[in-house]
Amino acid sequence: MKTLLVPVDFSAATRALVEVAISEARRADARVLLLHVAAPEPDFVPYAVGPQTVRDQRAEELREEHGRMHELAAEFQAHGVEAEGRLVAGPTVQTILEQAAEHDAERIVMATHGHGLWHRVLLGSVSEGVLRRARVPVLLVPVRDEQLADA
Repeated sequence: MKTLLVPVDFSAATRALVEVAISEARRADARVLLLHVAAPEPDFVPYAVGPQTVRDQRAEELREEHGRMHELAAEFQAHGVEAEGRLVAGPTVQTILEQAAEHDAERIVMATHGHGLWHRVLLGSVSEGVLRRARVPVLLVPVRDEQLADA
């Protein structure tokens, strides 16, 4: 069975992405691997680790993100699409590409956030990085301002 890799970041763009990804998966008769690339654990951050409360807070955030991945997978399944959610820590673009290769994804379906030129110059763009380096087709879902307002 074909696999679509769908990276999600839980931003306002996620809703529009999920709708398109469900449609694409049904059209292609594909399963979906939902991927959330999580921030690194505090132990791996290159500065002194904060108090235990910081570590506890990060652990709670990871539990919440894990739960959200299961909710998204259930939404796909409710629409007749086989789906699995994964939470992986690492550099975002590299992790997306590694997961696509590891799971033999036929396509990557991801949202663009429409940030301006200065944002891309200063911070880069995850979608642009994936698009430039991916070895499989990438479907970019543009998210318009009115879609973000509705989220």
